[in-house]
Parts: sequence; C-alpha cells; structure tokens
Amino acid sequence: MGTDYKSDIEIAREATAKPIEEIAAKLDIPEDALVRYGHDKAKVNLDYIDGIQDRPDGKLILVTAITPTPAGEGKTTTTVGLGDGLNKIGKKAMICIREPSLGPCFGMKGGAAGGGYAQVIPMEDINLHFTGDFHAITSANNLLAAMIDNHNYWGNSTGLDNRRISWRRVMDMNDRSLRDIATSLGGVANGFPREGGFDITPASEVMAIFCLASSLDDLRRRIGKIAIGQTRERKTIYAREIKADGPMTVLLKDAIQPNLVQTLEHNPAFIHGGPFANIAHGCNTVMATKTALKMADYVVTEAGFGADLGAEKFFDIKCRKAGLKPDAVVLVATVRALKMHGGVGKDDLGTENVDAVHKGLANLERHVENIKKYNVSPVVGINRFPTDTDAEIAAVVEACAKVGIRAVESYHWAHGSDGSSDLAQAVVEVIDEGKSDFSVLYPDNYSLMSKIEIIAKEIYRADEVFADQKIRNQLKDLEREGFGDLPICVAKTQYSFSTDPALKGAPTGYGIPIREVRLSNGAEFVLVVTGAIMTMPGLPRVPAAEAIEIDENGLVQGLF
Repeated sequence: MGTDYKSDIEIAREATAKPIEEIAAKLDIPEDALVRYGHDKAKVNLDYIDGIQDRPDGKLILVTAITPTPAGEGKTTTTVGLGDGLNKIGKKAMICIREPSLGPCFGMKGGAAGGGYAQVIPMEDINLHFTGDFHAITSANNLLAAMIDNHNYWGNSTGLDNRRISWRRVMDMNDRSLRDIATSLGGVANGFPREGGFDITPASEVMAIFCLASSLDDLRRRIGKIAIGQTRERKTIYAREIKADGPMTVLLKDAIQPNLVQTLEHNPAFIHGGPFANIAHGCNTVMATKTALKMADYVVTEAGFGADLGAEKFFDIKCRKAGLKPDAVVLVATVRALKMHGGVGKDDLGTENVDAVHKGLANLERHVENIKKYNVSPVVGINRFPTDTDAEIAAVVEACAKVGIRAVESYHWAHGSDGSSDLAQAVVEVIDEGKSDFSVLYPDNYSLMSKIEIIAKEIYRADEVFADQKIRNQLKDLEREGFGDLPICVAKTQYSFSTDPALKGAPTGYGIPIREVRLSNGAEFVLVVTGAIMTMPGLPRVPAAEAIEIDENGLVQGLF
C-alpha cells in the first residue's frame, strides 16, 4: 500500500477488481446463487439465502462515530479498513454498509464508498446508479402515491379523506422546491386538488421497510401495513386496502436481494439499502446483515452519523426488530474533529492543540457512556490523519484508558489492512472477553411520549422535551389505535447532541422541540421530527453537482 496520498478516485481506478465469482467463493457462495451485474457486482438470490439459515451466526460489530464535523471522521472508511484488517489477521470477515444516495453525491457530502486504501469498488457505480435498488424503491413509493390518487378519482370505496392523505412522493435528489406542493390542479380530469409534497428517497417509509424486512414475504406484509391516510371519522386506511402491496412488492423483488461487491483488497462486502440516520433509521438492510452473519465469522456494519443518531437507531430499532445482538462497537474519532468540538476553527486544525483535544473529548466520552447503556463493549478507533501529533493522539488514548476503554490508532486510509490490523486485533480481543450482553434502552410497553423523553434525556442529555398539545394528542391517538408498542425514530440534526447544529461538544441545559409526528406502520416505528430538520434536503449555495462532469476520455470527474 502506498502513502502518496492520491485521490480516492485515482486509487479506485488503479485497482483491478477480481471477478465477483472469486469474491463469492470466499464466502462459499456457489456461482449459480449469483445474479450478476457485470463482472464485479452481483446480487445473491433469495433461494440460496433461505437455504443457509440453519448455520450459526458470526460475531456482529457496529461501527459508529462521534458527532460529525466538517473535519470528517471517516466512519465508512474505518468500516472498510476494519473488515480488511480482520481478514489480514486471519479472520473470515465481511462488511455490510449502505448504498449512497444521489442527494449527498450532488449536494455537499460526496460519495460513500470509503476512502484512500480502504474503499469498496467499483466506486463510481456504487456512488451512482449501482444495481438500481434506489430507483426501485423510488418507483414503489410513487406507485403507491399514484394508486392513492387514482383510488380517490374512481370512487374512493374506502372513504379516504382527501384532506387526510399522509403519503408523500419521493425522489433521490435534494430539491427544496418540492417539500410542499399542490397536486391535481387543472380541472376535473386531473383529479381532486390537494396539498402534498416530496421527501428524499432515503427518508421514505418504503426505504425503511426495505431495510427492516427479513424476507420477501415480510416485505409484502410490511408494505400492506403502510398507513396512507384516514377517513373523515379518523379511521386509518392501509396500502393493502387499495391493493398496492402486490405491485409494490413486484417492483422490489429483485432489489431485496443483497448486493455483493469487494474492497480494494478483494474482501467481500454487502452494500444494500440506504436510509439516512438524521431523518430515518440509518442502517443497511436486515437481509444483508443477517445473511452475512451466516457466511462470515465476523461482520462489520455501520450506522449513520454520530452514535446519538445511527447507533441509537441501530440498537433500538434494527436490533430490537431483527433480533440482532451486537458483540462490540467501534466508536470512530479523529483528532481533527475533537479539536473542532474543542472550539478550533477548520483553518487551524493542522496546528497542534492538545488543550482543544481535551475539551473536545467531552463529546467522545458522552458517546462512550451512551453505548455502555446498551451493555455492549466499545473500542475507540482513532482514524489518524497526517497532521495529527503524537501528543494529541496520546491525549485521546489516555482519556479513554481512564474510563476503561481501549483506544487504538488506525492508518487504514493510507495503508489499508496493514494500518488497521491493530484495531482489528483489539476488537477481536474485546469480543473474546465476552462482556457484551446487549439490551435495548426502553421496553416496548412504555408510552410513546415516555420513549421520546428517554431518548432525549438519556442519549441527547436534554433537560426536557417540548411538545404542544396537538403533538401530545397525536401520540395518544396512535396509542389508542394500537401503535403504542412501536419504537421511536427521531429526525434530528447530525451536527449536535441537541437540535441546534451550532452547539458542539457535549452541550447541556437545553430542550428538544418536537415539530411533527408521523406513523411509519410498515417500518414499525413512529417518526418524530425535531427542530428544523427537513425530510427533503436542499442543495447548498455551491452544490457539488457544479463540479461534476465527463472529461474527454469519458471519465467522471468531480464526484469524489
């Protein structure tokens, strides 16, 4: 591995991918179980997956991170590097990560296939259309929207109130102008005018269902449970009542098969599903994770953004519903991000500042405390940058040691598995200690408001939750209708424990304002929208799209 700091795309393009059949063979997947998408991508068919369910499960490792900053934390890069590192030390391991959304790729965040010498390939395919899963999810979502309006147009046998339709359309792109719209304008032939809107595809309930379904049958069951609106008498109407569950499942029947690709070091990776963690539940599919556990001894997966969002939802939604029990957590931190949490501006991050690291450690320590509340053993993975000094690294290691947590440097970006082997060994040792005994944060039978308050106070460390009477009545109505046992999925800014993105570090003395509540009955959770978070993002002042183009050689430029 080199240390010449080429760009991610340069490194990816220099790699020679092995035929996907060779990658599958590492997992003992026969060639006839593959649905190939070219020579370096394939889906694993459901019949084969059904046939391996009697195998024992491997060990499950979650990679999460401190609260993100513009300095970057490298969570996906660490996930890939850790998977390669585990294979390097002789373990049969694979990774499970999410598919990137086009919204961030053309907005401001960029791609999501790792970086440096810890990447999954083919990078351009993965970051763009890949195997078409996102398009299938978008189409299924919008088919339901079309069938709802068509149902009303042709007689409305369910009595669905046109004013109480809750289902929204989606597209996989940032477009603030579509957040709130009027539909069916132009006269009788175009239907009944009403207010509507678009969310981004990763925020769709269909995406959440896709990622939480355990089988094709479970996928259809969940789709049928989608609440599309209410009658005038406030009776909830479901997707199955307008016969939308069958055709929507047909659109998703191929997409639900996990996507198999490889890392730069030719180790296997599932990339499947892609909900955001700030406005959805932020985890890859249950199908991919549970299948990987049957194929490998160690499975490394990630949850989006900081541990207050991604890890909380991974534990309280995905693990709760899928019966998963993680064996260890890697909390990714960088000295650069810790210095930003300690008050250092982005332009000064290259200058040694141990005092700022100490101040920023409050953020890391709070995330460690939160992870321990789930009875899972954490390891801090320090994603080292070239500008980090030994004194700054030592400050992180010493602080973690004081609270009984191992902190291990990792150089996977520059050195691949050669730089992540120490982290991999530390994670194996923590798993072998057998101290993890996973439990969720709250039981099913607590009230919805109590669950919200537990997350706000125990994870975000807020003093209180602000919810007006309309919100409280809505929560009580959901409980009366039989939805009170569902977990909570909070939509919140990723940049702070609070709902104010400007509050870095470990803020206290604030409240969490609830703006909206949505029932996601098919996904089997209640979405709680807080602060100013939007389920349809907008493009920034200078979107990344402005720098993306095709050069004279037909190569994509500016995407990474």
